[in-house]
Amino acid sequence: MANLFTRFKYQLQADLHDFFDKKEQKNPVALLNQYIREAEHQTEQTGKLLARQGQLKKELEAQLKETANMLSKREQQLGLASASGEADLIAFAQGEVDAYMTRKIGLLSSIDVCAAEYFELERKFETMKHKIKDMKVRQLELMGKENVTRAHHQMDKIINKQEDTSFEEISLYIDDLATKIDKQYEVTTFESRLAQLENKQKLITTNDKQENHAIVE
Repeated sequence: MANLFTRFKYQLQADLHDFFDKKEQKNPVALLNQYIREAEHQTEQTGKLLARQGQLKKELEAQLKETANMLSKREQQLGLASASGEADLIAFAQGEVDAYMTRKIGLLSSIDVCAAEYFELERKFETMKHKIKDMKVRQLELMGKENVTRAHHQMDKIINKQEDTSFEEISLYIDDLATKIDKQYEVTTFESRLAQLENKQKLITTNDKQENHAIVE
């Protein structure tokens, strides 16, 4: 049963990897956008943890300052108690000095660890921000390549006559239309000239008739 579950898990992982590989091949820009969004979210969360770590470091330093002040105070009191010779006060003051000294040592160690961890977090945080900037540059490069690829594809479709209407077909259509317009213009011109001849002939005929009528009278 365990082997069957393991085989199913590995098969599912393989299917998911295959799905994302195909998705990346199909639309690498969209997948990169998703990566950038996820990276920005993770970086934002890391920034919050870094700020929290810085705040913890400040609180530890505040505790150390308070402890150092109390240790100094108890050491002075221990000196006074020792000078008074009162055993119970000496014991109490010594216990306080020991407690604050132990706390101070612990706080110093914690601050050192916290500072080292803060530095490491800060270094990785800066690295993450640089990675995001690099990915955004890559995003712009991919978008540029995608635009160029689409533009070439559209132009190739037109140039290679892969669309319903090509440049050559349009050119032939325009030439045919121009020829028809020229012929219509020629017909119109001929008709106009013929009409002018007819009008001229009619005018000559009318004038001849008028002249003949005048002679008869």
